[in-house]
Amino acid sequence: MIGLNLCPFAKSVHVKDQVRYRVSRHQDWNELSVDLEQELSFLAKADPEQVDTTLFIMPLALADFVEYNDFLDWADRLLERLGLEGELQIASFHPDYQFADAEADDIENYSNRSPFPILHLLRESSIDRAVAAYPDAAAIFEKNMATLRNLGLSGWNMLPFVVSKEQR
Repeated sequence: MIGLNLCPFAKSVHVKDQVRYRVSRHQDWNELSVDLEQELSFLAKADPEQVDTTLFIMPLALADFVEYNDFLDWADRLLERLGLEGELQIASFHPDYQFADAEADDIENYSNRSPFPILHLLRESSIDRAVAAYPDAAAIFEKNMATLRNLGLSGWNMLPFVVSKEQR
């Protein structure tokens, strides 16, 4: 994300060390849900100057993309139930991420691919500030798609941070 500048907002919080990495080693939805609820509550209460965003990483769970999407839907409902809708939002990353209108091997899917299933917990106020500061925030998605198409699958696979399915 940062190396390819796919998210121009990510570098700032990374450089300032404001990203929290929370690994849940559970496989069961109920246990994952408890960890996620704790993390959402933590982020909502944390000082944004200390912790602005969280990557909630689930290396042992949700390998199936359909099941992951079901959990993502549940996570969004949890956000609402906790009264955090409008304050926090969830972005999604998965090893087999696939946009609804894409084929599984389309390079565009790689903008949301990650070595493990991840929920990115974001403060809406931070997103608003970043979008306001970026000259053409609406063009980010299209720029990302163009970057990935230019890189292609062979170029992607040569990147030093790419983790193959066999390595997971």
